[in-house]
Amino acid sequence: MADEQLTDPVDAPPDAADLQRERDDYYDRLLRKTAEFDNYRKRIERERREQTDQAIVDLLRELLQVVDDFDLALTADAGDVGESYRKGVELIYGKLQDLLRKYGVRPIDAVGADFDPNLHQAVVMEPSEGHRDGEVIGEMRKGYMIGDRLLRPAMVKVAKA
Repeated sequence: MADEQLTDPVDAPPDAADLQRERDDYYDRLLRKTAEFDNYRKRIERERREQTDQAIVDLLRELLQVVDDFDLALTADAGDVGESYRKGVELIYGKLQDLLRKYGVRPIDAVGADFDPNLHQAVVMEPSEGHRDGEVIGEMRKGYMIGDRLLRPAMVKVAKA
């Protein structure tokens, strides 16, 4: 009877092969969890950068509406307003343009270029003898790029042959 108790598998100590398998299983789990955490960290960092970039783009789009208002103000006749007021508006406008350049925002040169639906939004198409078909002949609102990315398309008038 005593011999039976010694050979009982429940009470027997684990052999080296069982311990090595268990160790390998734990090590594999550790590697997988480490890789999962690393991927999670990278995804969170990427999402944070994208959110920051989107917030900047949203702010710049709002700021471009102010630039449009300055463009209109600077094309108005300064006779009634006075030259000193106009100079002040020009100074503020210059600072605003410097701010946009600082963040990589640049205007799209639309007039004279061929219509590109990736950069331009056609508002008017009109016959024009002095221009080629599809040429941008007028700009209602400037378009802007930030780096290689379109921030806002230019609203344009396109020649039709």
